[in-house]
Amino acid sequence: MTSSLVIVESPAKAKTIGKYLGRNYVVKATMGHFRDLPRSQFGVDIEKGFQPKYITIRGRGAALKELKDAVKKADRVYLATDPDREGEAISWHLAEALGMDLQNAKRVEFHEITKPAVTEAIKKPRRINMSLVNAQQTRRILDRIVGYKLSPLLWSKVRSGLSAGRVQSVAVKLIVDREDEINAFVAEEYWTIHADLATDRGESFRAKLHTVDDKKPDLSDSVKANQLAERARAASYRVQEVRAKDKKRYPAPPFTTSSLQQDASRRLGFTTRKTMMIAQQLYEGLDLGAEGTVGLISYMRTDSARVSTEAQAEAREYVDSKYGPKYLPAQAPQYKNKQARAQDAHEAIRPTAVGRIPDKIKGYLTRDQHRLYKLIWERFVASQMAPAQIQAITADIDAGGLLFRATGQIIKFQGFLSLYAESTDEEKGEDEGILPEMHDGEKLQLQKVEPQQHFTQPPPRFTEAMLVRTLEEKGIGRPSTYAPIIETIIKRNYVFLESKRFRPTELGEVVVRVLEEHFPQIVGVEFTASMEEKLDKIEDGNADWVQVLAEFYGPFEKDLEKAEQVLEKVEVKDEESEEVCEHCGRRMVFKHGRFGRFLACPGYPECKNTKPIQRQIGVQCPDCGGDVVERRSRKGRLFYGCNKYPECSFVSWDEPTGGRCPICNHILVYKKVRGEKSFIACSEKGCSYRAKLPMAENEAKENQH
Repeated sequence: MTSSLVIVESPAKAKTIGKYLGRNYVVKATMGHFRDLPRSQFGVDIEKGFQPKYITIRGRGAALKELKDAVKKADRVYLATDPDREGEAISWHLAEALGMDLQNAKRVEFHEITKPAVTEAIKKPRRINMSLVNAQQTRRILDRIVGYKLSPLLWSKVRSGLSAGRVQSVAVKLIVDREDEINAFVAEEYWTIHADLATDRGESFRAKLHTVDDKKPDLSDSVKANQLAERARAASYRVQEVRAKDKKRYPAPPFTTSSLQQDASRRLGFTTRKTMMIAQQLYEGLDLGAEGTVGLISYMRTDSARVSTEAQAEAREYVDSKYGPKYLPAQAPQYKNKQARAQDAHEAIRPTAVGRIPDKIKGYLTRDQHRLYKLIWERFVASQMAPAQIQAITADIDAGGLLFRATGQIIKFQGFLSLYAESTDEEKGEDEGILPEMHDGEKLQLQKVEPQQHFTQPPPRFTEAMLVRTLEEKGIGRPSTYAPIIETIIKRNYVFLESKRFRPTELGEVVVRVLEEHFPQIVGVEFTASMEEKLDKIEDGNADWVQVLAEFYGPFEKDLEKAEQVLEKVEVKDEESEEVCEHCGRRMVFKHGRFGRFLACPGYPECKNTKPIQRQIGVQCPDCGGDVVERRSRKGRLFYGCNKYPECSFVSWDEPTGGRCPICNHILVYKKVRGEKSFIACSEKGCSYRAKLPMAENEAKENQH
């Protein structure tokens, strides 16, 4: 009996695929990479056309021998690593390491781990695509050149142990540039005036001052705002014109890697790393009881919005049976790729079977697996549904030369909104609620005129979702690189997260300044994007990889030689705090660690005192009257405790409000939904007390957005 060997990357995928292919196939996992450039030396021979020197990664020798033995026993060998550039390169490295004939090596791609997809893919092996391999190899060599050549310069001129990354440096620059904008921002005062009005039927609504005597109002200070407010209070109000406009709101396309990372960050509070880790689990396969192990989603590294006709047909059948024909568009929607350079090698991220409804398989998934799968499932199904039909209403109200405007909308048909609505990072505008029915010429009763002071806000710091979106829009990196970029710049202490937004460290700012002055191309957004386009051309077979490297290295080498001569030593000072070290009396400084910032004594190694940063939340401890402060567990999870610990042992996973429950007198806490304060509840298990956030906190929350 003949046997076939299938080599994949992970044990989970090997287990799933092995069940589909049967006893004539042996499925082995590589457990990661086998070969790479050496860690202890440059490993690239520039004089010989940038020839890389690959070695077996330390510790992988025994696993490689096991695979070699399996190859000898097999009649056919299929290389089934992930279906992307990196996966293609791993297959090539495997073929080389296992002594296989490249012309006869059988490469297969599994775009989803389901029995039909796997059995069909095995029937259609192809040769290793060397254009894909060379594109990935070029990226690896570029990153090695930058990292290996620049890092020693940073060690000698800035601080020992530093490292520079080609793409990561651009991401840090984006964060530093945003911080510069914030620091340079000068807030400007402005005012708005709202009128609370009512119809003769007692229906109330709010309108905003739009024009004064047909001109834009001057509301730059309190004097002008109060003068107009007094004029508004003395005026009579009547409806000048009501306009209604029907419009359609179309669903968002199915997820790409970038949009999945953004939505999971906004809705679920996931980091990009966590999103990709869980998506990998969903792709590789999970045990669903009687159904067995099955991959739940298609391949999760993609920048394409394309969907197969079979998947669309399945979604349409579900929508028709669940919601009715009214919710089906006449034809299945076709979505254009957001980026012109999208490779379109894979479909968009979608469920492998719409019939696997999230709540029906919830018992087989972890909480986070279920939440991410549900997000993917709902986004895909909604993308195949009919658009929502909305009537937008605008009412212009005359008040003796003052024109107030009220806007609202009525959803006449929910369409896809009955299942899913896309989230965004954009600031929310004024609430467009439902307006009462009005007609032209109708008189209105004034209830209140309210002038409000505002100040212009600086651009917001990046969240993970915002940073991923910006990287994608500017063409920096590719779907598989967003999560590693973010993970790397945090790990290197170039940036840190504060209230889920990125801030640069002093070290990050210094490194960016040095690179900007001496290596503008390394941190240049346009240059980095153009390099991605060149990698795409190599992948398409339209550019020579050695030539691309040579064009980069020539100018880079000259910049490096010049910087080594003219760059002076840069001192990076630690930011001092007001906290005094109780051991030696020095002012403690801020340091950055695995779970964020902490305080350390600058006298290290003589004094090794460290302590967490304790942010007071303005609430007294309910047990002893001390101050409640933020703390972190050993695993980095945020909780709240008394600053008099260990004398006082009060702790709470939820932030205390400072109030007491009117039912049972236990402390009240803030409850969060999707990472944001949503309502107030009693901390006592079993108590049903809940309350809305106070109006002031809601307004503060909106201002933060």
